[in-house]
Amino acid sequence: MPKDATSGLPQPIFNEGNVTPDPTRFKTAHPSDARQYKEIEKLLKTQVVGFDPSRVAPDEVFQLESAFGPHGPEIVKRIKTARKIIFHAAGDTGASNEGKYGNEITVADQVTNECRASNTANRPAFFYHLGDIVYNFGESKYYYDQFYDPFRNYPAPIFAIPGNHDSFVIPNTPENDRPLKIFARNFCASQPSITVEAASLHRTAMTQPGVYFALDAPFVRVVGLFSNALEDPGVISSENGKWANVPDTQLEYLKAQLNRIKSEKYSGAVILAMHHPPFSYAPPPKSGGTGGNHSGSPNMLRQIDGICKAVGVYPHAVLSGHAHNYQRFTRTIRFGGKTITVPFIICGDGGHNVNKLVKGGRGHPAQEPYFGVTVDYLELKPAVEAKGLVLKHYDDTNYGYLRITVDKAHLRIGFQQVGKSVPQSRVDMVTVDLASQNIVAN
Repeated sequence: MPKDATSGLPQPIFNEGNVTPDPTRFKTAHPSDARQYKEIEKLLKTQVVGFDPSRVAPDEVFQLESAFGPHGPEIVKRIKTARKIIFHAAGDTGASNEGKYGNEITVADQVTNECRASNTANRPAFFYHLGDIVYNFGESKYYYDQFYDPFRNYPAPIFAIPGNHDSFVIPNTPENDRPLKIFARNFCASQPSITVEAASLHRTAMTQPGVYFALDAPFVRVVGLFSNALEDPGVISSENGKWANVPDTQLEYLKAQLNRIKSEKYSGAVILAMHHPPFSYAPPPKSGGTGGNHSGSPNMLRQIDGICKAVGVYPHAVLSGHAHNYQRFTRTIRFGGKTITVPFIICGDGGHNVNKLVKGGRGHPAQEPYFGVTVDYLELKPAVEAKGLVLKHYDDTNYGYLRITVDKAHLRIGFQQVGKSVPQSRVDMVTVDLASQNIVAN
């Protein structure tokens, strides 16, 4: 592979150069995992995984410029000249069977087309994957079909935090075949290289410092957390020994990152990202219906809120995947002596599946909520002064992704719906004023 003439190090490659046709079928057959799921049903609720600490100190950041290799300074200069940065985000892209493959390809093609059709000022700089890249158990042999081939033409870095499907360990899996080992080989390499998972394609491994890391780019800093391998809830620490296999390193890391933001008097957008959502819609208690396939993670949120409160820094937005739909909540809290409004957004419909927000139960049909419904009951013993939680918008029918724009004053997050009849259409947008940390437009 090509090397930088100055440093002699391998240069990163992000696509095939010339646009190549869409794949129409898997290279490797993927039989049903239904039997496997039945055998491990209990483990999915109890088996967490350990993980290696980041290669860098808890307060260090990974610069976007580094991901581009020798072209990094030029790319960053272009972003600063445009006075804004644009990037994509979505989770749960991996298609586990050929019946779903077209949905993943459509999403991947649309984000690729946005990059290739945009002028320099409006070209997305990267894709931030919110986890669940490869279903169902992060196996090496499925990375080509579910990640490398669908995104073969995407001409920019793809950062990622692992989801539960990228980390859960099936019993008796050899150490070198464990999913986090494979994830690390493809996203946390020490230098760019073409991995065995990429096969004949040329996208090189990313060089993130770990499964959790802070990405620093012009106008925005994304603090990523690994929320572990359970179906539900998300877990970022041992929770005082409840999850003995999980180290507490991410608590130290989150505290260090927030302290850095505070000490730098950082004025850009701060985004917190993890796979499992802190909030996911469920009907009010005793209403007869039930929520979708995945619930929120109140204990995880309580730990995050506690660290934010102790440091005195709260993110401008929180992004997650896991629930296979789009949900946008507005959380109002009293923080640091003022009232702030924070969007909590789920975008877990990136290609794997789309699930309804509500299921029927006990003889009651499913009744979906209206936009703007108050859901304060989803706040469970919050560590901050919570003043209100509202489900502002959702889409549980279509696939899609986030297009995020940040400039000196505002953070704008738009949900781009991807359908079969219309290539893409923005159906929701939220704008956050960075200085006041309040939503100024919906």
